[in-house]
Amino acid sequence: MLLDLLTLIYIICALFLTTYAVSEFILLITWARYRKQIVPTPPLTIWPKVVVQLPIFNEQHVVIRLLNSMAALDYPRDRLTVQLLDDSNDETTEIAAAQIARLQADGLAIDHIRRADRSGFKAGALAYGLTITDAEYVLVLDADFVPPRDFLRKTIPHLVANPNIGMVQTRWGHLNPFTNLLTLGQTLALDGHFVVEQTARSRAGWLLNFNGSGGVWRAACIRDAGGWRDLTLTEDLDLSYRAQLKGWRFLYLPDVVVPGELPPQMAAYKQQQARWAKGSTQCISVVLPPLWTSRFSLFQRLMATLHLCQYLPHPLMIILLILTPPLLLSGDLQRLHLSWLGLAGLGPPLAYIVSQRALYRDWGKRLLAFPMLLALGTGIAWTNTRAVIGGLLGRRGEFRRTPKFNQHWQGSGYALRADPNVWIELLLAAYAFWGMFVAYRLNPALVLYLGLYGFSFGLVALWSMADRVALWRAAAVEPAPTQGVSA
Repeated sequence: MLLDLLTLIYIICALFLTTYAVSEFILLITWARYRKQIVPTPPLTIWPKVVVQLPIFNEQHVVIRLLNSMAALDYPRDRLTVQLLDDSNDETTEIAAAQIARLQADGLAIDHIRRADRSGFKAGALAYGLTITDAEYVLVLDADFVPPRDFLRKTIPHLVANPNIGMVQTRWGHLNPFTNLLTLGQTLALDGHFVVEQTARSRAGWLLNFNGSGGVWRAACIRDAGGWRDLTLTEDLDLSYRAQLKGWRFLYLPDVVVPGELPPQMAAYKQQQARWAKGSTQCISVVLPPLWTSRFSLFQRLMATLHLCQYLPHPLMIILLILTPPLLLSGDLQRLHLSWLGLAGLGPPLAYIVSQRALYRDWGKRLLAFPMLLALGTGIAWTNTRAVIGGLLGRRGEFRRTPKFNQHWQGSGYALRADPNVWIELLLAAYAFWGMFVAYRLNPALVLYLGLYGFSFGLVALWSMADRVALWRAAAVEPAPTQGVSA
């Protein structure tokens, strides 16, 4: 009876993972259909008021670069206001204040906004900033992004020309793709999302999301949708769906690129992904009920549901790993003949490949980092599973921002010092390698599958430990200053 139950759970998990992989094929086919579609920038002579909101918390390494990029924006100065929404509790505030004074002297309208407390985290800062501006449009940028000079001139006309568009999202580029294999692997993952997935969703009329940075909002859309709120850790996804459920349209511009910084430290990357995983999962209970009673078509609702559930594959992967060896030993797995489901797993890798080919001349060389991408996608399954469970249980948690370093993270006080998940990851790696030997005797077709788990968990855990050693060595040479940063 127990084996029958475990077999049923295994089949259900495999089918759900296959459904997710098939949805990636649908996105790929849709992208191929619309890939040559160009959205021309409408002509515009009278430029509206724009406020640029920069929510920051302890960003001393990148805040000057961020502020200087605001001064470089090519937009009428009498129509542009910048809000530095500074919740910092370290020397970032002093650094920012000094630079803001210089920029104000040069004629840039920039306000240094400090709140009494950090309530609501990023969502709270954005909501507060919106109450003290009369600008019609709002550009939101995280601290590590550097917009090109013509960013507003390429985005604002779309909003002015079409009053039904509530938000314009642009493609993320990368400031540090070649720092190490970790950052290079992230470029493949993000490019797949921004080139294939966001383009397909936008052009096909499916629901898409504001990515938290590099998007311009119509202020009236934000207010009409209920404003920023901190019910989840992904306030961007929450507001995106509420706005579209209200009838607002979103536009994605893949040819407008705003580069940002990639986490070069494994613990920082895992923390970022866990926050995204937990927040997205929290949005399921908030967004799915109104979504399924909305005016959207059945297919739009199905694609939106898969989008909201994008992190659920990680706990499914953990369950499949745990169940595979005992079901092999019992003989039940050999009788299932589920190997054909693996063909659906080609969807996500194809999305990464076509995105690299679409963007870069040296795409073949960049794909040499593909094994790292596979390892990352599998190796963070444990930390993301914990985050997903927390989201499903309704645990709110603290907004743990991703530390930004602007070059040498080893000498920064922002670098994360502890990663207790490595011991579970090492245990999962050992379990997967044991499963390999079981599979070699009973079902050799699964050796590679289990080997990928073992390699991925082992690599992520050992990388985290190597990062810790690098921090020790850096501290021995020159102790890093203490920072008031949430880890």
